[in-house]
Amino acid sequence: MKFFLYVLPVIILYITLSDCEPRNSKDINRVLTGAEILIDSHLVELEGYRVGLVMNPTARIGETHMLDTLIASGVNITALFAPEHGFRGDAGAGELIEDGVDQDTGLPVYSLYGETRKPTGDMLESVDLLLFDMQDVGTRFYTYNATLGLILEAASEFETKVWVLDRPNPLGGEYVSGWVLKPEFTSFVGMYPIPVAHGLTLGELGLMIIGERWVELESVPEYRVIRMEGWERRMLWPDTGLPWFPPSPNLPTFEHAYAYPGTCFIEGTNLSEGRGTKDPFLILGAPDTEFNQSSLDQLQSELSGVIVEKKVFTPESIPGKALNPKHEGEICNGIRLRITDYHQADPVKTGLQVMAFLLKHTPGAETNDFLYHLAGTREIERIKEENPSDWQFETAQFEELRGQYLLYE
Repeated sequence: MKFFLYVLPVIILYITLSDCEPRNSKDINRVLTGAEILIDSHLVELEGYRVGLVMNPTARIGETHMLDTLIASGVNITALFAPEHGFRGDAGAGELIEDGVDQDTGLPVYSLYGETRKPTGDMLESVDLLLFDMQDVGTRFYTYNATLGLILEAASEFETKVWVLDRPNPLGGEYVSGWVLKPEFTSFVGMYPIPVAHGLTLGELGLMIIGERWVELESVPEYRVIRMEGWERRMLWPDTGLPWFPPSPNLPTFEHAYAYPGTCFIEGTNLSEGRGTKDPFLILGAPDTEFNQSSLDQLQSELSGVIVEKKVFTPESIPGKALNPKHEGEICNGIRLRITDYHQADPVKTGLQVMAFLLKHTPGAETNDFLYHLAGTREIERIKEENPSDWQFETAQFEELRGQYLLYE
């Protein structure tokens, strides 16, 4: 009996979504996001609801934020919820968000990245339905997926509906790589037993969170995915035809986001991951990094779809983007990555190979415990003695499990 109690709502949801009549996205040669499908086909279904928005600056259609579009469409918006970086995206990585009031609309803004990370009963008192719309980057340690899980916990507790307006996984729906998170390293940068690159959209991940009971649910929440049209799993971001709006201040282009699943591991060291420069996660190094061209050529020979170049840089504090970055004001030596072929490069492996190279050529390099939370395991310790190019990640069991939650082919 318990099996049907947990699984049946997910099955019903999948059938309902699959039966929707799609608009032909080929007519405009790009993917149509869940936000666009909501406006085109589902606005009438919001009538009578008090609606809360869990969004950031990527929640937009063209140049217009969804908040403005929904208000102009007569939707009764009653509250705004701010993830990491804030509802308007004016906070840097790790900066705590405070409750406040949106200056443009006068609506209350509740922080989900401060002392409270799960909506409370008071926050949801004026909300019947939450619209969740944020551009993810397809990586386990990107905190928007943790926020989604806590939203679902709260929805279960306070009987609030949740609709995810789905958007593409920039890395595509086929790329799965990295270690699966071990339970002892569960944190806000890793809440679920999934690989570093999971190959899911946030809508699909929400289904999996519920179906696998990865968060505490008093009952199965009323959860719905407003699906994209025209998105296929083989698509990387450039294939979608959509403009890139930075999902956070330090990922200004798709190239930065593509490198991020691998070069983010450097945040678990005392090396600079490029915060405080124009190219975070593409520029990497430290003041005492030293290597010759022959060593760099050897690294280059091990990589595909990526060019590595010597780079001298000086991290600076940038308000709203990188406050007090590592090695602020110090001249650093290191590497600049240039992605030349997104279909040939392997983001996770590339980042690990570059990290191994920098650790080897930086006498004062150190790792810290945050590295284990990013990797989800202590196995990354091997990077100090082994070449990551030979590593294999055990993702087959996850990939089989996720198959029942996929909404796109």
